[in-house]
Amino acid sequence: MLITNRLLMICRVFSDVDQPERANLPPRGWNSYDSFCWTINETEFLQNAQLVAQRLIPHGYEYVVVDYLWYRRNVKGASTNSLGFDVIDEWGRMVPDPNRWPSSQGGKGFTEVALKIHGMGLKFGIHVMRGISFQAFDANTPILDTTKGVAYVEGGRQWHAKDIGMEEQVCSWMNEGFMAINITLGAGRAFLRSLYQQYSEWGVDFVKHDCVFGEDLDLGEITYVSDLLKELERPILYSISPGTSVTPHMAKNVSGLVNMYRITGDDWDLWEDVAAHFNLSRDFAEANMIGAEGLLGKSWPDLDMLPLGWLSQADSNLGPHRKSNLTLDEQKTQMTLWSIAKSPIMFGGDMRALDHATFSLITNPTVLEINHFSSHNKEFPYVTSVKSIANSDMALGVVDFDSGRVKSWVATGRTGEIYVAFFNLNANRTTISMEISDLAKAFPGKDWTNSSCGCEEVWSRRYLGVVKSIAIPVQRHGTALFLLNCTTY
Repeated sequence: MLITNRLLMICRVFSDVDQPERANLPPRGWNSYDSFCWTINETEFLQNAQLVAQRLIPHGYEYVVVDYLWYRRNVKGASTNSLGFDVIDEWGRMVPDPNRWPSSQGGKGFTEVALKIHGMGLKFGIHVMRGISFQAFDANTPILDTTKGVAYVEGGRQWHAKDIGMEEQVCSWMNEGFMAINITLGAGRAFLRSLYQQYSEWGVDFVKHDCVFGEDLDLGEITYVSDLLKELERPILYSISPGTSVTPHMAKNVSGLVNMYRITGDDWDLWEDVAAHFNLSRDFAEANMIGAEGLLGKSWPDLDMLPLGWLSQADSNLGPHRKSNLTLDEQKTQMTLWSIAKSPIMFGGDMRALDHATFSLITNPTVLEINHFSSHNKEFPYVTSVKSIANSDMALGVVDFDSGRVKSWVATGRTGEIYVAFFNLNANRTTISMEISDLAKAFPGKDWTNSSCGCEEVWSRRYLGVVKSIAIPVQRHGTALFLLNCTTY
């Protein structure tokens, strides 16, 4: 027996070595929430997935994710926080609504959808909630023991939903939906095991686990789910949310257990939402959290989906019906920050209505190169700014000392190039400038004083020549992104 156990341990070690590192780059894909809220159906999902496969796979997009409430019947009275409209199986587990997801009939779950997604060359993801649903709790469904295929029995009795549900710990933003479960109980752990084994059997490659982080932090459930995902033969990327009130200190307790984690609340197409990400992104970069060790690979602070293109809205029962409210300059700012902060890139717009401007934005090759392959990413607080005269490259002589309204980031490229991003959070056009010599403060060890750099502005594709300083007017809420190829002496 001892020899057998040692052989099993050796086989497990070699199996782990053979597995590719999970999330070795910031994950990239499409998520249904921004464009469909909760109402997406199988036809709409597959239509979007097919377009992701055709248009975005060449740009590194690989996941398509069904966001929340895929189990809710889309009938009168149902909403994002309604009770009694969900489809559950005999074990209290959520299963796809067969009217919205007809291929799930006959107990197939998402198996057929996942097969089609994999056939497109993509990976399939789903959104799940914490714990157990109120609907299963009220029905007091039995707990499945997956090791035996029957109801879970311990201490001489069968266990049910009301034995493991914790009514005092409900999801703060869906108080009619889900509650925590007691994972100190064998039955609580058995319930979670039955969920994630089912997801694996369906062919799921990505799980977005919601209402377990931020103000709803449930470290116990995150830890146990992480352990379950290590045991499953199928590799599943593990994402957690939401990120309301998250700090680097809080994140350090979970980053090694997951592959991506939200650091803000929901990001919608409002300038205030975009602007709120700057200081948080800086803090996580300073804490060395970008690309830190994660679940069987790396983990990434997640700035949320990109609400660009054709959208729905929060808490809506409608699908896509409006354009993004962000201006083109604001959209470029968002895409630039997400990329240089190395956030996962999850596009949220309806692929069926993807316009040329949005497509160009989310597929810019230099921006995506920065997102996947840059390093030493950090805020660069060594720029100055002055308020610009409208439609002129000339600046007024009054310096804008509100440093919080002008931001800059830097990073290094994999072939020695330097990336510099200027961000104008002001409500007015602002000229932002820097000296090349100040790069020594971010990247010491080179003689930046005697350096000269070939400089290209990425979004405009404008070559600025060989420079020792940069000064450029940036539109309100806009950005300028520079690719520098420098010679140092």
